[in-house]
Amino acid sequence: MRRGARGYVACVSSERQFELLGGETVYEGHFIRVEHNRYRYADGEEIERDIVRHPGAVGIVCHDDEHLWLVRQPRQAIDDPDVLEIPAGKLDEEGESPLETGRRELAEEIGKGAEHWESLGSFWTSVGILDEEVHLYLATALYDQHAETHENERIEIVRWPLDRLEDLLGTVKDSKTRIGLLELHRRRAT
Repeated sequence: MRRGARGYVACVSSERQFELLGGETVYEGHFIRVEHNRYRYADGEEIERDIVRHPGAVGIVCHDDEHLWLVRQPRQAIDDPDVLEIPAGKLDEEGESPLETGRRELAEEIGKGAEHWESLGSFWTSVGILDEEVHLYLATALYDQHAETHENERIEIVRWPLDRLEDLLGTVKDSKTRIGLLELHRRRAT
């Protein structure tokens, strides 16, 4: 038995234990790296896997008394010019914690700061191929805060009525946004 990162106790079968035998980087991009790796299970079986390495990201569920603050932006990976999301960004500044990244991204994307920050936990986006971990935060008691924006971002700021949160839940397909909004909905229902 072993204790997982979140404190859960689980039995780990020796059949599922594996070790990295070696690998190579087959692609190095601006912020991702793709590795082709070879692994061996405890029973001797060897497998190959392509793994995408990502620095991680932060998503911010932020609201004031009446509105949820979102961004609408183009996402080329899914061929959609109009994706509605919570403010977010990559962990791409050396030495910056996820919370510091969240504060920076909130200012850059919607021009806001927040007096209250609360961690909503983290999750891996696609564990079969990608090691991206997204840290979610709830930011409240918002105030105006100017920050430089990225030239290449085409962001529209959206204020969604907080009392219409349920209407939004059925339409959002972005995972970090859906997970964050479901957590907000759960908290508001209790």
